[in-house]
Amino acid sequence: MHDEPTDVCVFAEVHDGKLAEASLELLHKARDLACELEGAVGAFLLGSDVRPLTEQLFAHGCDRVYLADDGALSHYSTLPYAEVLSSMIRQAGPAVVLFGATTLGRDLAPRVASKLQVGLTADCTDLQIGPHTDIIKGKEYPRLLYQIRPAFGGNIIATIVNPRTRPQMATVREGVMKMGTPEPDRGGELVEFNGALDDSLLCVELLEEQRAPRSVNLKKAKVIVAGGAGVGGREGFELIRKLAETLGGQVGASRAAVDAGYIAKAHQVGQTGTTVRPKLYIACGISGAVQHRAGMQEASKIVAINTDPEAPIFQVAHYGIVGDLNEVVPALIDIYKEHAK
Repeated sequence: MHDEPTDVCVFAEVHDGKLAEASLELLHKARDLACELEGAVGAFLLGSDVRPLTEQLFAHGCDRVYLADDGALSHYSTLPYAEVLSSMIRQAGPAVVLFGATTLGRDLAPRVASKLQVGLTADCTDLQIGPHTDIIKGKEYPRLLYQIRPAFGGNIIATIVNPRTRPQMATVREGVMKMGTPEPDRGGELVEFNGALDDSLLCVELLEEQRAPRSVNLKKAKVIVAGGAGVGGREGFELIRKLAETLGGQVGASRAAVDAGYIAKAHQVGQTGTTVRPKLYIACGISGAVQHRAGMQEASKIVAINTDPEAPIFQVAHYGIVGDLNEVVPALIDIYKEHAK
């Protein structure tokens, strides 16, 4: 018997009848955490006509799915979702609850944490299980959730623990957890939530929904050409775009380039941006700060172009070119076009 709860649960976010990738990624991380806690993996599934999605959750590692299938939950609204999810968490009593750090997750998680009067760490980039000593109370915790995230503008990495309340809650950035391979034959337990929704919670009516198309999708890009401060300005990124277009890839950027106004934040790669795993990552004029490397070092092949032979980016690069990107990049474009004929 365990004195502490041991289950790890994930909020299963749904859009247009499909499970969000961020939630599926978290399920595979939840399996690793639950193994260390000697507990089970659960998922909270809320929505309307979402019962068929339970099979996909089981396939991605769930032992137990907590289901709230109600017409009143057909569209996300903060108040009813927070009320229902809080009730489901109280009934399930998990040790850990994880949310994707999506627009929806960032809205819902703090509301739920407030209702449950527990702590919440936002925008985590890693999760681990480890021991902790509460110096004030003089108590040892052998297996706490380490909630790891950038702090002070990404200049340090902070490890946050929540020893005194349960569940331990965190939102996790999209793409930082690796999605495993689903097992279609896996089964699990379905637990249905039968609580009634108070009409006062349904005070917001959705009249119209508008979504702006995503201008860049770095997570799914097989080739990324990224520029840093060494690009020199907005005009310099035109060269980066040309190489990306030539290779059929997407344009990425370091935080330094984004902060300098060279390119939009949607292109930022790193711990404070998007974590990527392309087949090919070409870093142009990027020094390679640890925060940037953490977001791209799992690329299959990394090519670095920099005038500084001591730049940290060369530590993770498979191929390094010491030179001026304004000379190297056009040469790469010409060579590729010549061989593509």
